[in-house]
Amino acid sequence: MLARYSKAMRVVLLVALTTAALSTHAIAQSPASDPEVQAQISLFSAWLDGQIEIRGLPGVVVGVVSGDELVWARGFGHADVDADRPMDTDTRFRMASHSKLFTATAIMQLREQGKLRLDDPVREYLPWFTFQGAAPDDPPVTIEHLLTHSSGLPREAGSHWTDWDFPTADEIRELMPDRQAPFSPEVRWKYSNLAYTIAGMVVEEVSGMSWADYLHQNIFGPLGMSASSVDQPDPKLATGYGSRMPDDSREVIPFVDARGMAAATGLTSTVEDMARFVSAQFRHGSRGEDRLLGTSSLREMHRVRMLETTWTRGQGIGFSVQRIDGKLYVGHGGGYPGYTTNTMIQLDSRVGVIVLTNTNDSNPAQIAGELMSTVGDAVAAATKPEQESVAWDPAWERFAGLYRNRWGGTRVLVMNERLVMMDPWATRVGEPTELEPIGDGTFRMVAPTGGGAVGEIVRFVEEGGEVVRMITGDSYARRVR
Repeated sequence: MLARYSKAMRVVLLVALTTAALSTHAIAQSPASDPEVQAQISLFSAWLDGQIEIRGLPGVVVGVVSGDELVWARGFGHADVDADRPMDTDTRFRMASHSKLFTATAIMQLREQGKLRLDDPVREYLPWFTFQGAAPDDPPVTIEHLLTHSSGLPREAGSHWTDWDFPTADEIRELMPDRQAPFSPEVRWKYSNLAYTIAGMVVEEVSGMSWADYLHQNIFGPLGMSASSVDQPDPKLATGYGSRMPDDSREVIPFVDARGMAAATGLTSTVEDMARFVSAQFRHGSRGEDRLLGTSSLREMHRVRMLETTWTRGQGIGFSVQRIDGKLYVGHGGGYPGYTTNTMIQLDSRVGVIVLTNTNDSNPAQIAGELMSTVGDAVAAATKPEQESVAWDPAWERFAGLYRNRWGGTRVLVMNERLVMMDPWATRVGEPTELEPIGDGTFRMVAPTGGGAVGEIVRFVEEGGEVVRMITGDSYARRVR
């Protein structure tokens, strides 16, 4: 009897372990297997095939990242048209201004080590850094000015985008005294490759390493970006093509060395390596292993520091920041002779898209937008965690009423099994403030703006079975009816 019982127990245990394993597998399942994600991949792929055909694009590589996973990546078209070499996920591209994200990351790493401050004047590290200011009383240009495109410096360091003859570091030092700043620092957002070139020189001065060596040791290595390099010819590099001419021809563009401006535009990478960099933006904790920076430093990089004068977009530290259809995105674009690229990251959903092209007229930002709104949004939906919520309690209807203090009145309403707050004296109905139940008859104030006690606790005081007071954060109002 005992033997039979033991055997039965073993069967039960085996079934339980198998069920648990299957359950764990289901939870950890990649969003790539989600039917809607697959459907959106098919939709986007059909569209991009058509774009390559109608626009005569040589090739495109795209990728979609979710958290630590590269969910989907694919090459379209050709890495080299004449050689009939197809695009692949390990095809290399000149990443152009994506280089700035790596320079900004390097600066933030050095700051975490206490080797510099963002508000330090650049001349503390580069005594030769002089130029003709916009006004005689301009403040000194700081490291943060360089990283947020608020320095007022000229965009370039010569005619290198026309003749592809980029200056060396020595040539940049020599030309600086003759550079005229169009604007004083912090007057307006003004994109500057020259500013990021100087920022790269600060990295070299503080670290005692070349910019390329610094990246290999402190970013490429920790993230496993083994296919990335700085201004190095690579047999797997996609052939770069110029814009399509009226006769449908495209110029084949030779390898161009960014030389002294590598920190602004010299990076070479792949969709797989860039996916590793995107994933690093989602990680939390102190710097170490595959965490390039601590959580607080990443938040600083992703936060708007400088707004474009039209208020349509902003600049973080390295990252551009924009709001599209109510969602906030960070990322960067890039253009180099023969290559244009774009990366778009939605931090809340932990989803990013990468678009790499080998021509100058592909408009990768547009492609990235379409990729995000199709595959990216489907991945976000598939990976959205289920929100734990407190079930509606009809007894909460007793909290509805009018509350007043010396500042005016607040009306608490029941709207479709939820409590909301509103100002009945306001000139517009507007959006009511949600009271999110968190248990034990307490609520959290949820609102799109931060003027009130957003995120703080709301609770109600009862005396003799009657609700007499509402406390929001540290303030209170008495119930009048």
